[in-house]
Amino acid sequence: MEQHNLDTKIAALREMMKAYTALDEDYDSDQEKGLAQPPLEKGSIGTNIIALTKDFSNIIKTNDFLTILNNRTSRRKYSETPMQIDELAFLLWATQGIKHVAAGKVRKATIRTVPSAGARHPFETYLFVKNVNDLAPGLYHYIALEHQLEFVGSMDRLVDRLTEAYAGQEFFGEAAVDFVWTVVPYRSEWRYTTKAQKYALIDVGHVCQNLYLACEAIGCGTCAVGAYDQALADGLLGLDTNPSCNLENEFVVYAAPVGKLD
Repeated sequence: MEQHNLDTKIAALREMMKAYTALDEDYDSDQEKGLAQPPLEKGSIGTNIIALTKDFSNIIKTNDFLTILNNRTSRRKYSETPMQIDELAFLLWATQGIKHVAAGKVRKATIRTVPSAGARHPFETYLFVKNVNDLAPGLYHYIALEHQLEFVGSMDRLVDRLTEAYAGQEFFGEAAVDFVWTVVPYRSEWRYTTKAQKYALIDVGHVCQNLYLACEAIGCGTCAVGAYDQALADGLLGLDTNPSCNLENEFVVYAAPVGKLD
């Protein structure tokens, strides 16, 4: 019985990975129904807005793309050297930076440094900062439209709570900064209904790969993290982790620590 239940669950999850199949039902999307599209990004949730630079000329250590590709690897050991805020600005720009907003007749879309199905970009970027010059430790949220950070709040026992939420992985709790990406599914579901969930999982891979490459360019290291306790990870961001079809539903979907290399 246990094996049957496991096989059934695996089969269902494999179907989610497929594209268009004979089992698909034809749903009209909210876009096709003429409903208003969701916001391009989450509204402000914090205080102390911090403007970030787009001048990265002084922090890039290598522009050679072949070298960056060959050196790209998961790195779990970081030095105690603080990161610079301009380095963090570069990593944010590389992973979710908005180059421009396209205003078409039907919809608006953000054109970013990473691809996304239908340019829906359903992600929000949060940072757990511990060792970044000019930034107080605590939780931050990236305002991509303005290329700004906002301070959400300080947190007690931050290292311990992060390590616990992210499967006991100490390197995650001890990194200079942790990138945590949440997904707002309706941002993609508005257009793609039951395909949006798969597309979002593909899209977040693009985001994290850009973080890897950008880290290599500035002498930092990172390691993608998909192992975490959903309830604890969502709870650290003040999010409701219960199953929901609410249009504002948001939850953690991926994460990566970043630190300077020796």
